[in-house]
Amino acid sequence: MTDTDILQPQDWTFPVPIAYGPGRLSEIGQRCAALGLSNPLIVTDKDSRDLPFISQLQTYLGEAGLSSAVFSDISPNPRDDEIGAGRQTFRTGGHDAIIAIGGGSAMDGGKAICLTAGNDMDLWDFEWEKPPANIGPDQAFPRLITIPTTAGTGAETESTAMITHTGKGMKFCICHPELRPALALLDPELTVGLPANLTAWTGADAMVHAIEAYLVPGFHPLCDGLALEGLALVAKWLPVAVREPENMAARGGMLAGSCLAGIAFLKGLGHVHAISHMVGAEFNTQHGLTNAIILPVVLRFNLPGMEGKVKRMAHAMNLEDASVDTFIAEIERMLDDLNIPHALSEIGVPADCADRIAEKALQDSAAGTNPRTASLTEMRTLVETAIAKAR
Repeated sequence: MTDTDILQPQDWTFPVPIAYGPGRLSEIGQRCAALGLSNPLIVTDKDSRDLPFISQLQTYLGEAGLSSAVFSDISPNPRDDEIGAGRQTFRTGGHDAIIAIGGGSAMDGGKAICLTAGNDMDLWDFEWEKPPANIGPDQAFPRLITIPTTAGTGAETESTAMITHTGKGMKFCICHPELRPALALLDPELTVGLPANLTAWTGADAMVHAIEAYLVPGFHPLCDGLALEGLALVAKWLPVAVREPENMAARGGMLAGSCLAGIAFLKGLGHVHAISHMVGAEFNTQHGLTNAIILPVVLRFNLPGMEGKVKRMAHAMNLEDASVDTFIAEIERMLDDLNIPHALSEIGVPADCADRIAEKALQDSAAGTNPRTASLTEMRTLVETAIAKAR
């Protein structure tokens, strides 16, 4: 694969229709019209409301004869009360679809609103651990279009969303098997203006997705293949994207790598996310940054005894030495180069939260697919180490 290949428009059909390539946001009006849409609700996060891609999106929709409105009351870690407000906006505005555009919080917020827009069910009826809610023919989910503007979350091809339960102070995964994006539009041009720190944080998130998904036990060659290719793309292009923010090949490689890693974690995740979800729910930290800080701590816990998988990950990253120690050292070197803080305490997470974060993390669905089971004592040690000195 050459840089020229990365810059060519591509239409993929797995696992949902995907339109990839620079400049493809310009097609959104015609694509919405082809889906029979007339008045989509644009869902984004608070920090993205006034960014150029929102006005560009509305212009393209207007040129195709579509009306639209914007709902942007979404926090970095979306809350259940915000989803309720979004549902009300969807209904009062007479909207017929949702376009989720932005980073991971916008993706999660848009998907959660989509789950609840056409029915009167409680948001938590869609919680991951519960049987799928019964959706009648008169309660069909509105069409969902996803447009990521960061290369990290990889949330654009599936229906799962992480939402903070304000009453419990915990994050939970919500989803429904009948909700799938009608289109994921991956335009690398939309990521060019992302600041270096956010490029690094979201890119590290994609790396964590690829690594954790690949380490999940079980036979799933589809997800394993995507995880390894996603890791290869991120390892190659993330440093370039941070160093050369206008490099379109790097931006495209990262967007593709993030997408692959996001699909891969349908297999599951691990303790990095289990801890990160609960830290984010309580302290509203940036998710990718939180993941990046925690990653080395969990790798030191998980990787001994997994030399076979480490060898394949090392090969994907073009490392000559495939030992566990060298792999972890390379990850730590990358995090250093990306200026990732060395401890959660550096981003405002206090030491006295370790007990309750550990207890909550063990209840997270991601903990159930970690390759090594952790006791409460072991989880507390992981959290304490991540807070004090992760690397």
